[in-house]
Amino acid sequence: MVQNEIIRKKKGGRPKKAIKKDQLLPVKCDKEERKKIESRAKSVNLSVSQYMREISLNGQIDRREIVFPKEVLQLAGTLNHLAANLNQIAKKRNGIEELNALERATLQIQSRDLKRLAEDIKNYLK
Repeated sequence: MVQNEIIRKKKGGRPKKAIKKDQLLPVKCDKEERKKIESRAKSVNLSVSQYMREISLNGQIDRREIVFPKEVLQLAGTLNHLAANLNQIAKKRNGIEELNALERATLQIQSRDLKRLAEDIKNYLK
């Protein structure tokens, strides 16, 4: 028994949006005003179109820029560094190789640094 199946190919490309923005609303301005609008849109990480819609409909813009303090970025970098080193040691250890004296010392230092980092994070969040 042969069934005739219709095989539909999935179309590639961008998925359809729920609400299509297809209405154009031209706004006249001079060059200086345009530069101001573009720079303000850029400062809040929006396109000019999104910026104009937000400011027109809501009267204000919620900043979408997430800025982490320098301390948080440093802690994240240190944590990534420690994680990479500990991962290398774990891989070697899982291979049933014994750790040499340098690797044991490195592991102790990394462990101490990790405890200090956890304490720094705890103090920062207070």
